[in-house]
Amino acid sequence: MNKPANEKVGLNEIMKRAQEMQKKLQDIQKQVAEMEVTGQSGGGAVKIVMTGQHYAKKVTLDPNLLKEEKSIIEDLIAAAINDCTDKIDRGLRDKMGGLAGMKLPEGFDDLPK
Repeated sequence: MNKPANEKVGLNEIMKRAQEMQKKLQDIQKQVAEMEVTGQSGGGAVKIVMTGQHYAKKVTLDPNLLKEEKSIIEDLIAAAINDCTDKIDRGLRDKMGGLAGMKLPEGFDDLPK
């Protein structure tokens, strides 16, 4: 049983677009891995620089902060780490939003689920 020519073209187009999406996803993952963000807390008393792979590269503490209780410093460090993580997640979501704009060929949504 031979498939109609237009069905072959549709499958080829789907495969081509899937490969394009995969390439874009790999590019996005690379961009996110290479990015650096700075998270802060305590009005800038704690600053942490983190890569897109969630590796801390630098921690800066305001010298006046060292006069505070240990638990306050710990909380501020945790908050700065969370700020970095949120910024990385937002950056990833923003970059991934571009993939949503890629259209699949006409009729693709009609395939059985």
